[in-house]
Amino acid sequence: MVISHGYKNMLSQEVKKYIDKSVLCWLATVNKRNEPNVSPKEMFTYSDDETIIIAHIASPNSVKNILGNPNVCISFIDVFIQKGFKVNGKARLIYKDDVEFISKAKPIIDIFTDMFPIKAIIEIQVIKVEKIQAPSYFLFPESTTEQSQIESAYKTYKVKPL
Repeated sequence: MVISHGYKNMLSQEVKKYIDKSVLCWLATVNKRNEPNVSPKEMFTYSDDETIIIAHIASPNSVKNILGNPNVCISFIDVFIQKGFKVNGKARLIYKDDVEFISKAKPIIDIFTDMFPIKAIIEIQVIKVEKIQAPSYFLFPESTTEQSQIESAYKTYKVKPL
């Protein structure tokens, strides 16, 4: 499923659910020489149906790349069921001295507190949203379920539910 720019509610309730459940997102940027950079981000959320925000705490390469090329891609998954989303968009930086900073940072601070020094907010205007999932779902559809993926992940990661 692909949701392209122009549709309302690009960040549907399902996408927002995955954002809320995900521990990390992965931010992909490209430098001026077209060399990719992918960086994990722990503090991220959405601010509305078309905008994802990420805290810039220690992201010098990502920031430098965004300044040269605002096209970005982020992905996030539920590691247990191995499903999630990939989001393409245009990023802009909102620094601490910007008049918008406090209002833009509020959703992140409300979730994560202000324990980490946030240098800027990376605001991403969503252009396209795509579902992503483990290949098992389409290679072995008769035997792959969310529950089977969870059980497999528990074994692989040596974890148990609370």
